[in-house]
Amino acid sequence: MQANQASMEKPNLFTPVKIGKLELPNRIVMAPLTRNRAGEGNVPHALNVTYYQQRATAGLIITEASQVSADGVGYPATPGIHSQEQIDGWKKVTAAVHDSGGHIFLQLWYCGRISHPSMLPDGHIPVSASAIKPEGEAVTYTGMQPFVEPRELTTEEIPGIVEQYRQAAINAQAAGFDGVEVHAANGYLIDQFLRDGTNQRDDEYGGSLENRVRLLQEVIAAVTEVYEPGQIGVRISPENSFNDIRDSQPQVTFNYIATALSGKGLAYLHVVEGDMLTAERKLDYRQIRDHFDGPYMANCGYTQDKAQQSLASGDADLVSFGSLYIANPDLVERFQSDAELNTPDQNTFYGGDEHGYTDYPSL
Repeated sequence: MQANQASMEKPNLFTPVKIGKLELPNRIVMAPLTRNRAGEGNVPHALNVTYYQQRATAGLIITEASQVSADGVGYPATPGIHSQEQIDGWKKVTAAVHDSGGHIFLQLWYCGRISHPSMLPDGHIPVSASAIKPEGEAVTYTGMQPFVEPRELTTEEIPGIVEQYRQAAINAQAAGFDGVEVHAANGYLIDQFLRDGTNQRDDEYGGSLENRVRLLQEVIAAVTEVYEPGQIGVRISPENSFNDIRDSQPQVTFNYIATALSGKGLAYLHVVEGDMLTAERKLDYRQIRDHFDGPYMANCGYTQDKAQQSLASGDADLVSFGSLYIANPDLVERFQSDAELNTPDQNTFYGGDEHGYTDYPSL
């Protein structure tokens, strides 16, 4: 049953909704937003606690992507969920959000080829579905450096990657998260397996759609050993070209993926609609929504009006907001009162201190 299906009234942003066992007070979700402000050792710290607590009136917070292992790192100062120090840091975040009445999921991340040896233990070469070098440059602690050709994961190595996700879910549970979101979008490792532009394998993880979705299926199965299905979301980005990724038949591929993710009782399917780099939107996202049997969360450039229209038409059950949440910690209250919105400062999106992070004014 789709979220709120039993209601005779058309839902809006302020209509409560149930995902799994969670009763969300509204359908306004804080999207996962990489901010590059974790402390030494990729550990969440006091500044991060303040940032998330300020935004706790969201129906649901999805944290910035957090690497499941040291080998999954792709950017400086991004938090992880693979050390005790990181678990302890996240505990302070979840406690603060819960104390403020909020709900929070952790996004699980493995960057794969979108990394650089200087970011990885012992200078390891980044791994991917296939040994295809991405165009562009990696963000490193010493500045921008050209991407390297990744090493293709062996069939025998993949269960170890899946285990890292399972352990990360155990760690997330220990840190107090209400659930987790499996990051299968935006050109990172799982997405590198899903799309045929980066997956040219000839084993059981390549070729057919069934094979290309296998890693995602195995990760979900592993995480489901820790969290109930209703506490697990999945994020996909069918036509996003960010991180030099593409698919020859994205509508076919992601309709299939949406169907493959059905029947599991997942919390939601979180879909980046369109291309973040070009703002183009060519696919029929209603098809993807209709191929999935659970709550559908829409994302990518949504305004309040566009979100209301999407909810009323049944095109989405929840809507996540990115840059608007960077600049408006009280976005729910501003939407409710039709108040003017703060303007995001793109110069402070990535890295830095409290400026452009925790100092945006509330009403």
